[in-house]
Amino acid sequence: MTLLQYEAPWPVYALDWCKTTAPGQQIRPRSAFRLGIASFTEDYRNRIAIVGLQDERVLVEDNYPDYSDFVTLAEAHHGYPATSLQWQPSTAPSFAWSQKSVATELLATTGDALRVWEYMSDGQVGGSSYVGRTGSGTGSRLQLKTCLSGQSKVQNQSSSAPLTNFSWNEKAPSLVVTSSIDTTCTVWNIDTSQAITQLIAHDREVYDVAWLPGSTDIFVSVGADGSLRAFDLRSLEHSTILYETPAPKSVPPPPGPPSPSTRPLTQPLLRICFNPHDSNYMATFHVDGTNVQILDMRSPGQPVMELIAHQAPVTAARWSTSERPLLATAGDDCQLLLWDLTGYTTAPATSPRNASSRLNSPRLDTKKRVISDPVMAYTSGGEISNMAWSPYMNSMTLNTGHSTGPGDWLVIAMGREIQALKV
Repeated sequence: MTLLQYEAPWPVYALDWCKTTAPGQQIRPRSAFRLGIASFTEDYRNRIAIVGLQDERVLVEDNYPDYSDFVTLAEAHHGYPATSLQWQPSTAPSFAWSQKSVATELLATTGDALRVWEYMSDGQVGGSSYVGRTGSGTGSRLQLKTCLSGQSKVQNQSSSAPLTNFSWNEKAPSLVVTSSIDTTCTVWNIDTSQAITQLIAHDREVYDVAWLPGSTDIFVSVGADGSLRAFDLRSLEHSTILYETPAPKSVPPPPGPPSPSTRPLTQPLLRICFNPHDSNYMATFHVDGTNVQILDMRSPGQPVMELIAHQAPVTAARWSTSERPLLATAGDDCQLLLWDLTGYTTAPATSPRNASSRLNSPRLDTKKRVISDPVMAYTSGGEISNMAWSPYMNSMTLNTGHSTGPGDWLVIAMGREIQALKV
């Protein structure tokens, strides 16, 4: 297993792998190995940074123990901790952004607001008037482009509440949907810096949100009320509840007539993510839960699969960008597990769901399958707080004449340490 390492100057939580090579640097293999990372400290001195390979020979040789595999390319002040960080979708370079140079790449973060950042890599920098500072020995720069926050729809909430996560639409990269602890989701047009709509999505805090792959209208969210809900921007009068965590059997129902506020408290759902190549399937897990549930939009109401192997709470779950249904999960048990669900996600005879359809998929009679045998297990040196997949990497020929094999990479965060593994 190829392993790359980096130690940040602060604890890392939010991170993402760049979706494309740097503009004008497609022939430089190391430009595909760039990470966006953000610190998590309980103060207003948090940072975000871009790190990249210091020497691409570390991909094929193991004779460089004296320095870190990654080096800081650029960084900037972020204030409050970033709850999520994402690079622009791979479709974004072809999108007609207004006021965006073809030489720049975009990143976004959430925290006390939605922030969009411009990153200009080494060799593309022409000026020096920017917020942030360059990495040591590089000409790269990271600057704040837009900071978006607004009034809340929630009663007695005059200003925007902290944001927990966001999803960047791949089909229309100007669209970003955010989730908030004030029970709302907000759809933004980051090209015009305008909020398109804000809706009260859950009865309690919303912890995560995700666009349906290929759609510019449908997104799903999960939250502290234990529900997974789907919304269609073309019909916001109601939402579709795809899954609700069963209420604890030992807890008696509250007195009085049933209502959202009197519903027994259920275990919150923390994360939601779609299989990018089969949007019928989603992965989710509960706060402090050790199992991962796989849901099928055509069969709402209960999981169709449950992944059981972690010995401590799960902290992250991400689907690979490759066409095989590979799901990576990580947790406080220091384990990174890889699940190949190829034999479990075969589409049934009913017509497949597509992004243009509304939320009226046929209900299938399926039984939950319990899976307890991951195809790969990696034990890290600490509790894993977050992770991200790389895009699929083709074979690359280095300047030394060496070649790297094709494949996917995973990056994990453990305190200050970051590890990138080829899988």
